[in-house]
Amino acid sequence: MPLVSVLMPCYQAADTLAAAMESLVGQTLPDFEIVAVDDGSSDATWDVLSAFASRDARVRPLRIPHGGIVAALQAGLSHCRGGLVARMDADDVCLPDRLASQAALFANDPGLGVASCRVRFGGCRTASAGYAGYVDWINSLLSHEEMAKARFVEAPLAHPSAMVRADLLRACGGWREGRFPEDYDLWLRLFALGARFAKCPDELLVWNDPPGRLSRTHENYAPEAFYATKADYLAQWLAQSALTWPEVTVWGAGRVARRRAALLGGHGARIVAYVDIDPRKIGNHVHGVPVIGREDLPAPGETFVLSYVGSRGAREEIGEYLAMRGYVEGTDFLHVA
Repeated sequence: MPLVSVLMPCYQAADTLAAAMESLVGQTLPDFEIVAVDDGSSDATWDVLSAFASRDARVRPLRIPHGGIVAALQAGLSHCRGGLVARMDADDVCLPDRLASQAALFANDPGLGVASCRVRFGGCRTASAGYAGYVDWINSLLSHEEMAKARFVEAPLAHPSAMVRADLLRACGGWREGRFPEDYDLWLRLFALGARFAKCPDELLVWNDPPGRLSRTHENYAPEAFYATKADYLAQWLAQSALTWPEVTVWGAGRVARRRAALLGGHGARIVAYVDIDPRKIGNHVHGVPVIGREDLPAPGETFVLSYVGSRGAREEIGEYLAMRGYVEGTDFLHVA
């Protein structure tokens, strides 16, 4: 049995697939297989996979009717034989040491569940400034603690950069179909189950940003889908961890912050106050909830603060202020989005 199974769904990927495959067969780790799933492509995807399989026995292509990425991932997972499953996309490129570096993290830590790596942005930083900024953000999160605290802001790792213990992946049911991003749902589920995450400090994957990327085109990756998914898992976490649950204080009295925070109401949360620094808002009430200044926050332990402010530099400033007041991130407050 191979140590690592690389699981790569492929759909209409003939233009980029050869580069992705070359980057995999050239890995420095010798003990792995590539389970490449052709998700009913009508282009030359299957021909490319077949050509690689004919020259390298580690390549195990699988062809299925088109059913979407979750169906392809689940079909591929059933064919993976390795104790570790590494994700890869057919339009990305691995650096030579990717599999070896991530497998080493598992070898050195038997309790590790998920290992990722820093990624190199493969798009135009000018045309895709938001995506490039997201790459910079996930690259700043290396430890389990950093990723765990940030998980309700956004997915703290890139899906095609991940390697997961196969038994853990199967035990949690793998990827799920639904009106939500399948990767983000998986990470939130694994965090909720207590899995530990790590991230290699090196850039080991070029994460390309083609116009047809699913996260740009599919409704499951729309902002509303992310917010609804986050609210579900955030409410579960708060119910277990926040001493004042179901009462919470929301930092941010603007329309966007209130709309996102309102999703928690469907899970039993009760917002007792909004915090804002705008003197025109302080002292008002929004649907009966008072808007207070930050100086009016009660002592730590008397409320749990959810900061929904995402403007540049705001999270750092709010975090520093709350820390100065004695609030502890993860115990008394969280940054969310």
